[in-house]
Amino acid sequence: MRRPAVRALLAASALVLAAGCTSGTSPRLPGGTPSTATSGPSATSTAQLPPKKGSVKVVRTLADGLKSPWGVAPLPDGGLLVASRDDGTVTRIDAAGKKTLLGTVTGVKPGGEGGLLGLALSPSYASDHLVYAYFTTESDNRVARMLYDDKRPAGQQLGAPDTVLRGIPKGTIHNGGRIAFGPDKMLYVGTGETGERGLAQDKKSLGGKILRMTPDGQPVHGNPEADSVVYSYGHRNVQGLAWDDAGRLWASEFGQDTWDELNLIGPGENDGWPLVEGKGNKPGFVDPVEQWRTADASPSGIAYAAGSIWMAALRGERLWRIPLDGAKPLAEPEAFLTSQYGRLRTVIATGPHTLLLVTSATDGRGTPRPGDDRILELDVT
Repeated sequence: MRRPAVRALLAASALVLAAGCTSGTSPRLPGGTPSTATSGPSATSTAQLPPKKGSVKVVRTLADGLKSPWGVAPLPDGGLLVASRDDGTVTRIDAAGKKTLLGTVTGVKPGGEGGLLGLALSPSYASDHLVYAYFTTESDNRVARMLYDDKRPAGQQLGAPDTVLRGIPKGTIHNGGRIAFGPDKMLYVGTGETGERGLAQDKKSLGGKILRMTPDGQPVHGNPEADSVVYSYGHRNVQGLAWDDAGRLWASEFGQDTWDELNLIGPGENDGWPLVEGKGNKPGFVDPVEQWRTADASPSGIAYAAGSIWMAALRGERLWRIPLDGAKPLAEPEAFLTSQYGRLRTVIATGPHTLLLVTSATDGRGTPRPGDDRILELDVT
């Protein structure tokens, strides 16, 4: 697996940040309109744009026999940490596919769409060995960090959770759960409105939001309100977070009955739920960049690679490619692997042209096949 490319990609993101991306997203005017720095054609030449038509090749199955896999965090040595939503466990998978149980995250209370969800490594993981997790408890959803000590016996390598942020609303549905550190080394968290629609428009609630905070869970300079971790609002159920090579933040989101969304996120933006679903063209709300019928998508994780956003679809059982020209789509979205591997939960970029794709047949809504669930390695253009 091409892990050196991962470090190169992260280094490139850091250079973008140093060049002037201070908030983790592109500069934006009031109301969410991209500034002239990011709107219109890409700053790169036409020759550097991705092709309008892409390709996907399944290189191998890295691992199989996984139960309700959800969050994935690539390790610097080429391994992976994988969260089991329903078991509340974290498993390490090495580059050869060998699985080692690290341990169980104490306090996880699985149920419905809740449980152990997103994973992310600390920005200073090389020195602190901290793993961040988003999970459902008896009373809420929360973000915590744990020490990973690989010198301890298998099954005992995770330290006790140290809560970073608590009080995110929980529900049987719409628990959000994706977490990621941005190019600014701040922690971004996608949450859901738990089926209580009004939470998405309530800026005092952490439900139906994208949150931005320090690694210690504190509000960040550049957030819309100085004393709040709320970064954007009006979301139904944020499931995927990714940054492109210009530092712009993208997010995937479940719609209700009509439109699923891919959104370009800026600070203080209102994405409209429950007042707008999909492209409403209404003042005060930011329309998605792309939208899909729910039967074709029901999106979960997203990743950026090869000049495109790649979006895993659960109900749609396919991998979507959205080629980009700056902040705009270059061409119509393309679907790959349709119905070949069932529900698709998480996609991770491991290099400029390589992805890992995680299936989700054992989540209670899929139809498991022998060997499910699995992690696939892909080559993409």
